[in-house]
Amino acid sequence: MKGWDLERRHFNARLAGALTLALCPWGMPALAQTRPQGTTVLVVGDSLSAEYGLKRGSGWVALLQERLAREKFKGQVVNASISGDTTAGGRSRLPTLLKQHQPALVILELGANDALRGLPLNMTRDNLSAMARAARESGAKVLIVGMEIPPNFGARYAQDFREVFATVARTEKTGLVPFLLKGVADTADPLQLFQNDRIHPNETAQPQMMANVWAELRPLLPR
Repeated sequence: MKGWDLERRHFNARLAGALTLALCPWGMPALAQTRPQGTTVLVVGDSLSAEYGLKRGSGWVALLQERLAREKFKGQVVNASISGDTTAGGRSRLPTLLKQHQPALVILELGANDALRGLPLNMTRDNLSAMARAARESGAKVLIVGMEIPPNFGARYAQDFREVFATVARTEKTGLVPFLLKGVADTADPLQLFQNDRIHPNETAQPQMMANVWAELRPLLPR
């Protein structure tokens, strides 16, 4: 991605710190005690959705709730994202979340931490597939949110990682956001849109991230 190919040593120095932070439960999932009125959109993600390093209420998930309100959509967005979460973590949490919130739509934004930790891609694919099936079997529609990794991980690995999300979406017949950070990480000067760790998007980037999700979410919403 143009402008995002950081020098390997520079990236890896921050990667160690990012992984340490990722292991901490910074996310603040909203846990409703009773079934809300209207349609519930459940977001199961990692730090990119959990407002890591951001002012509360400024992340793309909060902006999505605002957009739905402007569109006169009756319902709520439940943000069950946790910084540092992997697809394995999301898979283990999902059954309880589905039972608790009974969502009509589930957004799965996981996988980046799998890559950062060097986990096998077939494991990431299997976990996402299992989550998509579980959500569909509960009666929910599913939207897979894809990610990409810097080319310095290796062109082949980056390509294979990108294809994981498309493969799951095609196989499980879900919606797909090809790249959550489109218009953020692939700009001419992307560092302006990232926090100091150069991994997490800043507040300025959140509207674009929300727009990327909204474009694919809108067709799935009840008419």
